[in-house]
Amino acid sequence: MRVVLSSMWRKASGRYSMTVLAIWILVSLISRFWTPVPIWTTDGYRIWQAPSRDHLLGTDGTGADILSWLMAGSATNLAISLLAVLLSGVLGLLLVMAMVSRRSGVSQTVVVLVDALISLPTVLLALILAVPLGPSIAVVVVACGFGYGLNLARIVRPQALLAAESDYVQSARHSGVGSFRIFLTHLVPNVIPVLCVQLSMSAGTSVLAEAGLTYLGVGVPSGLPSWGHSLTTSVKFINVFPLTVLWPGLVVTMVVVALNLFGDALRDAIDPVTNPRLRAAVAAAGRFTLQSGQSDDADHHVGDAVHTGEGGQSCR
Repeated sequence: MRVVLSSMWRKASGRYSMTVLAIWILVSLISRFWTPVPIWTTDGYRIWQAPSRDHLLGTDGTGADILSWLMAGSATNLAISLLAVLLSGVLGLLLVMAMVSRRSGVSQTVVVLVDALISLPTVLLALILAVPLGPSIAVVVVACGFGYGLNLARIVRPQALLAAESDYVQSARHSGVGSFRIFLTHLVPNVIPVLCVQLSMSAGTSVLAEAGLTYLGVGVPSGLPSWGHSLTTSVKFINVFPLTVLWPGLVVTMVVVALNLFGDALRDAIDPVTNPRLRAAVAAAGRFTLQSGQSDDADHHVGDAVHTGEGGQSCR
């Protein structure tokens, strides 16, 4: 882990993404306990104010502090991104496991099903879910997780098929290892680089999807702070008060770029083929393990010699 993190930090894209994501997480934690101004505090005499000492980023149309709303919304968007990534990752891996199954009927059926459902837009799915559920975080998470999970399965499947046809997987199958264990121990490690990129893109796209779905009225409800809500309440007055749209738009852009770059940097850092420092660390760990095993064997032989007397008789 230390080698992976240091390898990511050596690149400019890795430093940017790690810094932005660390700030995002820190601000999300702080906002749960403190904001410069309470988010529900409004002042009708101070609407659409420019940045000042009292309001560092200005106020919106209700007189609420923009910085406080952005800080409070960061926790909402972080929760949406994490839940969407978790759902899409689990769904995508389950679909990949079915798509590379040795049962041709199951695999072909799942492939056709994924190709058919992947054409369903995320917005349309969110609109369908909003009918029984209403505007909520669950609508955004389920719509994003379902759509991104299908896309992840389609992209990861070719890499998983190559690993499934490898000699070590065939050897494991002939040795009686179960399909589920083979998938976890052999196939998943081979698709981790591609999986990291896709999950990071899913996290970034979920931030954009939250803003779009909230603007359409099927995303985060109005009583809950989010970056999409900040954009929705200000975009109508972009020609008159452009700064109120600039700040949430800038935050969304920085986070989305950081998430995409984080996936690329992580893929290069965890792949021994592209990261020579990781290869050297793995080789050093292997030599240490080998030397430790030889030392244990030597100690065992010495102990046997101590407990054995002349003529091969035990001294006990």
